[in-house]
Amino acid sequence: MNTKLVESLITIIESLSQEERTLLEQKLFLDFSYPSPEEIAHLADSEGTFNFLNHEPDLYTLEDGEEIKW
Repeated sequence: MNTKLVESLITIIESLSQEERTLLEQKLFLDFSYPSPEEIAHLADSEGTFNFLNHEPDLYTLEDGEEIKW
């Protein structure tokens, strides 16, 4: 582990203005360049990825197993 690098990054981040910190947070946590789980689910559904499951027998019913109590 590169402890010196981590410590340097912390020092730099602490020296940022609030506006710069906000921009950094947006880039780190909100700027996703990859698809969201919802987008992946939509893609899988629209492409018919799981259509094979329509031909599988229903192995379980609501009457199977024991009730889960919360």
